[in-house]
Amino acid sequence: MPAHRPSDRVFDLVATDLDGTLLRSDHTVSERTRRALAAATAAGAVHIVVTGRSASWTRPTLDAIGYTGLAVCGQGAQLYDAGAHRELTSVTLDRQLARTALAKIEAETGPLGVAVGQDGLDGVILVGPGYRMPGDEPMAAADPADFWAKPITRMFLQHPALGDDELARTAREIAGQLVDVVVSGPGFVEVLPLGLSKATGLALAAARLGITKDRAIAFGDMPNDLPMFRWAACGVAMANAHPALLTAADEVTLSNDADGVAAVLERLYPQP
Repeated sequence: MPAHRPSDRVFDLVATDLDGTLLRSDHTVSERTRRALAAATAAGAVHIVVTGRSASWTRPTLDAIGYTGLAVCGQGAQLYDAGAHRELTSVTLDRQLARTALAKIEAETGPLGVAVGQDGLDGVILVGPGYRMPGDEPMAAADPADFWAKPITRMFLQHPALGDDELARTAREIAGQLVDVVVSGPGFVEVLPLGLSKATGLALAAARLGITKDRAIAFGDMPNDLPMFRWAACGVAMANAHPALLTAADEVTLSNDADGVAAVLERLYPQP
């Protein structure tokens, strides 16, 4: 149950995560959610997708659901125009800094499974030995020496024994002065440029649209959504969300499979 519920105000910006939030488990958007989003946009709100997925991984899904607006991708690193199929802005992770952070972390944890995400709409995830890539993001097996050949947006870490939250906490304690570390889903511990988050990407998108954060509502399910919740006027966690998000949310809605985004939007933007 929600700790408290926000006023039934109308927001100018509706920001939604993708996996575990807007998308059902089968990676579709229900007709109920489509209707609720249509009512919000008819009332003058702008819907922005804010996802940890890279732009290259996000593009096929957005095409499939008919989304043509702005999308904040790669944990805030990429601003993608889905209608024009064009990357508007990009922030990369300094490769020497990433290597230094990795060495410091592995000195404490022992060898890690490592992958890196390349920048650009054609960028793939380069996966090193021992890294098990969850999901279906475009990827390719690679020698770790090849990780640093092209610009990257992030680095992924896995440990053979430590869980995601523990690994992220350890990495943050060791290398937090060099990089940011977030958990974005099961098996995804991500190393990002210091100061980068979904909130920084969303703020950039909102500025392009002339919308201020006090007019924004955000929906999410994982710890990487916490900065977005702190930025927006209202943060709504899905019932299936990580405990950290459930604690921080202004409201807890239904799960992604029960159309939790729609349940809130239907209250804020009643359909005719």
